[in-house]
Order: sequence, then structure tokens, then C-alpha cells
Amino acid sequence: MGPVLAGILQLLALIAALALAYVPLGNYMAKVYSSDKHWRVEKWVYKGIGANPDAEMRWPAYLRGVLAFSAVGVLFLYALQRLQGVLPGSLGFSSIDPDQAFNTAVSFVTNTNWQSYYGEQAMGHVVQTAGLAVQNFVSAAVGIAVAVALVRGFARSRTGELGNFWSDLVRGVIRILLPGAAIAAIVLVACGAIQNFSGIHEVGQFMGGQQQWNGGAVASQEAIKELGTNGGGYFNANSAHPFENPTPFSNLFEIFLLLVIPFSLTRTFGIMVGSVKQGYAILATMATIWVGFVGLMMWTEFAHHGPAFELAHGALEGKETRFGVGASSIFAVSTTLTSTGAVDSFHSSFTGLGGGITMLGMMLGEIAPGGTGSGLYGMLIMAVIAVFIAGLMVGRTPEYLGKKIGTREIKFAACYILITPALVLIFTAFAMALPTPGNSMTNSGAHGFSEILYAYTSASNNNGSAFAGLNADTQWFNSTLGLAMLFGRFLPMVFVLALAGSLAEQKPVPATAGTLRTEKPLFTGLLVGAILIITGLTYFPALALGPLAEGLAS
Repeated sequence: MGPVLAGILQLLALIAALALAYVPLGNYMAKVYSSDKHWRVEKWVYKGIGANPDAEMRWPAYLRGVLAFSAVGVLFLYALQRLQGVLPGSLGFSSIDPDQAFNTAVSFVTNTNWQSYYGEQAMGHVVQTAGLAVQNFVSAAVGIAVAVALVRGFARSRTGELGNFWSDLVRGVIRILLPGAAIAAIVLVACGAIQNFSGIHEVGQFMGGQQQWNGGAVASQEAIKELGTNGGGYFNANSAHPFENPTPFSNLFEIFLLLVIPFSLTRTFGIMVGSVKQGYAILATMATIWVGFVGLMMWTEFAHHGPAFELAHGALEGKETRFGVGASSIFAVSTTLTSTGAVDSFHSSFTGLGGGITMLGMMLGEIAPGGTGSGLYGMLIMAVIAVFIAGLMVGRTPEYLGKKIGTREIKFAACYILITPALVLIFTAFAMALPTPGNSMTNSGAHGFSEILYAYTSASNNNGSAFAGLNADTQWFNSTLGLAMLFGRFLPMVFVLALAGSLAEQKPVPATAGTLRTEKPLFTGLLVGAILIITGLTYFPALALGPLAEGLAS
């Protein structure tokens, strides 16, 4: 079997698995967030945190819950890292420096999981399990909660109430992420991923010195890292490490994990707004972009340019031979079109155009299918923009799901789509203009610029993957990337929840003969076009200086 055919067959198997999980998981999540009953363990949690799960919240109160919970998470994780040197189970590692501790705390709380440290050489068992792994669960649950609040904004009328943040948060963790991650961890252990709390072992000589490996609860963290679209690896090599991702099957399974909730949330959306066809329209948009990007990535990485590529049957540099070019291409596209950031190959070693595809996937806003929750609410914002554009073309007040898209709503949507590009381009410009940040680049020219552009694109979009050629463990990058992650996560949420509140207050508008049918393929095409055009107009100059220049020169 040739490598191209193998890649295509893996893609088809992945699509089949996602299709099988779509309806049951989507239905289950809709039931979770629509039920008025609380499990006993959930009641214990509510009593412990002093929350009333039945109290409805308007959008400012919902936002305060999101921000307060996340602020406590940042402070707790920062303190845990700063105290690591005196904690048990630290494996002898010292406390984390202040700037790196800030960066890491913000990274995991914002569901970004950007890592400027070597996991196996810096973090002990306590920080990994009580700190990083916990945030992998709750940060993902926060994203789903905000998405569900926006869906309720479309579904409800004549009220500003969006549900209860604490109830949505707890249910997301206990009813969805914990059982899903437990099952996934068992599968990964069966595949060969390690799961223990052993210390550091010397495993022999390597390049004149002792090679050391430490164990850890790797399989359980790997499971929620992918299922929650987090992406932070227990080891520096991330999902390219055989302890995290041992076999081709585990590799395909991890891709399935990082896609299954974001895709299935479109079914949840359709059920909650009372029209599964609307969910299918959003799903079709996501799937069109994802399949298109995978096909384009495979083409760029399998294309033969010179004898080295011909002998290797593709661009194998930076890729694990046990996965090959096809599976690595699927993983790279899936991890950058979601907010996962996990890698099973090094994106800096992809072809010039291949590296550009990974960046473009993040620049779209990671909405195809996007992160847990963040992908759905990002796509719904783009749907509002697309409906507005269609309304301008026919001279009619735009409507979506029975709600008018007026001046207030379009301002919230416009602010949402402008925040992230502004963060990416402003921080990149400063990093290139100042003398010190440029010293962190491994390469010069277009590829060096791509390293900087990729870093801020990854941080601002809460992705977390890196181009693997940038030394980001400096005060400048730890601080500025940390700020990019904070602003890139929570400023958009402000406008998402404000939009949700505005929509929930509206009176439903009955459909007429002139209403745009947003469940039809025509709208899917319009939405795909709007996404690509808006992103292209925003980022094309920056892409032209980096990956496009490199790709055309090769």
C-alpha cells in the first residue's frame, strides 16, 4: 500500500468514526445542558462552592462567573508552580521562574496550553496532575458553557437570562469530560501509553551522557488534552513522543478525540434551537473547510520537489515514520483548525506552503470545527456576519434563527472578529521591530518571520502549537504571549455573551418568503466564502511575508 492511499484510508476511517459518534454524543450533550435535574455529586460541588445552580443569570453575571473562576485558576496554578520546589512529588525539580509560571498558568487556564518549558525536565507530578490536568478539564468546560449560553440566546426570547454558569461548568466536567477522558485513557493505555507515578530512571548512554526518563500519569492527561482540545504535552515532543502516542492507531484515535466534541456540538446546537437542519448547516460548513484543508495539506506534503522528496515519498522531515506523511497531515490540520495545539510532527519542518496552511487554520478563528465550545460560538458569530452580508445584498433586515441582526448585534460580532487579528498583527509587529525578540529566531528571512507570526497566531487564537524553531522561554515572549492568550480568550467571550444577552431579549421574528433559509446549502456556501474572504483580507499581507514567500521560493 502506498503512503498516499494509506493517508486517504485513514482519513475515511476517521470520518466514519466521527459520523458514528455525531448523533448520540450531540443528543447527549443537548440533554446535559437542558436538564433541570442535578446529580448528587454535582450538588456536593455546588454546596462546596456556595453556588445556586438553579439561579438564572443575565449575561453580565454569567461573564463575571467566567472571569472570576478563570482568575482563581490562574492564581492557583501560578502559586503551585512557584512552590513546586517544596512540594512532594516534585521529582527534584525546582520552582518555576515568575515569568514562565505566569505564561504557563495563563496558557492552561485559557485552554491554550502553549509551553515554553520542557515538560519532562520542569514539571513534577503534583503540578502536572493537580495543576495542569485539572485546568485541562475546567478550561474546556468553560468554553462549552459560553457556547451553550450563546445557543440559549438564539433559542430563548423576551428574557435576558442565559442559564447558570456554575451549573454549566460542573455538568460539562462531570457528565461529559470526565467519563469521556476515562474511557479514552483506558484505550491509550491499551495502546502502550504509560500511566504511573514513577520517578526518574536512567535508561542508558546517549551521546556520551546518561539518558533519563521520568514516568507520570501520561495516558490520563493525554486523553483530556485531546478531548478538551487543550494540547499541552507531558513531554516536550508532545504527541510525537512514543509514551504519549505509541502507535498509528493511537495517533488516529487522538485525532478522533480532538474533533469529536466540536463536531458533535453542532448537533447539540440544532436540538437546542429546535432545528437539527440548522445544526447540519453549521456542520457542513465546518466539514467543508476541514476536508479542504486536509486535502490541500496532503497535496503540499506529498508533492515531490527534488530527489530527497522522491526517495522519501513525501516531506518526511520532522515527521514520525511510524505515522507517515498522511497521518501527520491530518493531525496538523485538525490540531490547528481546533484550539488543540498538540502535535505529532513539527510544523516548522513542513513545506513552506504546508506551514502556511497550519497558520491559516488558526487565523480562520479555529472554527472548523474549532475548540470545545469556542469553535461553535466562533462559527455562530461568522454566521451572523454572513447573514448580515446577505441582508445588505438584497436590501433586507438580516435575520438568523428568528432573531433580527440589528446595529447592536452586528457591533458585537464585528468586535469579536477584530480582536484576535489585532492581537496577532500588533504583537508580531512589535516583536519584529524590537532588537531583542529577534534573537530568539532560529532562522532568518521568511521562515524566521513565520516563527514569530506563528507564535502570536497560536497564542492569540488559544491554540498552543509552536513552529518549533523559536526560543520562547524569554521574559519578552513569556510576558507578551501570556497577554495575547489572556486577551485572545476572554475579550471575545465578552462580546459572545453580550450578543447572547441581546438575542435572548428579542421577540421572535416569523419567517417570510424573503427570509434567508440558513439551513440550505446556499447559506453554507455563503458562510464558507465569508470566512475565507474575511480571513484572507485580514492576514494576506502577513502571510505573503512569511509562508507564501517561502513556498514560492522553494
